[in-house]
Amino acid sequence: MPPGVLFAVYDSQTGNPDYIPPEYSDIPGLLDELVEYVNTTDDHPLIVAAVVHYQLVTIHPFEDGNGRTARLLSGYVLDVNGFGFNGIGSLEDYFAYDVNVYYESIQMGLPALYYSGRNEPPHPEIWINYFLRMVQLYSNRVCELSEDSNTEEITGSLSYLKGKEKELLLFLMKHYKREFTPIEVSKEFAVTNKTIINRLSVLVKNGFVEPVMVNERVRSYKLSTFTKDHEKELKKSLQ
Repeated sequence: MPPGVLFAVYDSQTGNPDYIPPEYSDIPGLLDELVEYVNTTDDHPLIVAAVVHYQLVTIHPFEDGNGRTARLLSGYVLDVNGFGFNGIGSLEDYFAYDVNVYYESIQMGLPALYYSGRNEPPHPEIWINYFLRMVQLYSNRVCELSEDSNTEEITGSLSYLKGKEKELLLFLMKHYKREFTPIEVSKEFAVTNKTIINRLSVLVKNGFVEPVMVNERVRSYKLSTFTKDHEKELKKSLQ
């Protein structure tokens, strides 16, 4: 906008200004301050993400797309600091769930003009608490989706096993946290060594057991990482 003229965001129904951002001449300095904060702060990454979100929307450097850019950048801050969600869904869906609450939280009941309080909000915890609550809700949802995915993966893997192979897998999880040989297991089941080897080959094929190789020959076996990581769920499905 020309010098001395402020761009305003208007309410589509009433025509009143919802927000009047800072003058264009102040924007470069404000963005520099935000970048310096991100690069030097000791604040927790969740707080940094909330601040980045609020500040970019408030500085409002673009005529359009400020909210989308703010949501994208706050998600990026979370992701690079190990608080991302591995591409499962979108945190933005939770901001959009109740748009009125989102806008009320980010406006914090302050006047529309940037220089009348938006630049230094007296109660930033209103927005930060809202942002953290949305992250928590989304995290819970991601955990649910992840657990459902694990259950489907486990059920699918077990479907390739027959009764005797499932019995062997359950036995191994209960009694063999270490490496084991087919001979010692065959004694427990009172069957031949070859029978156990055949059952183990099926477990190996489906990722439940791993062979321990020495000089290109199988010396012993051990439970796979997948089995160890999902031992509780596997036992529940097999018992």
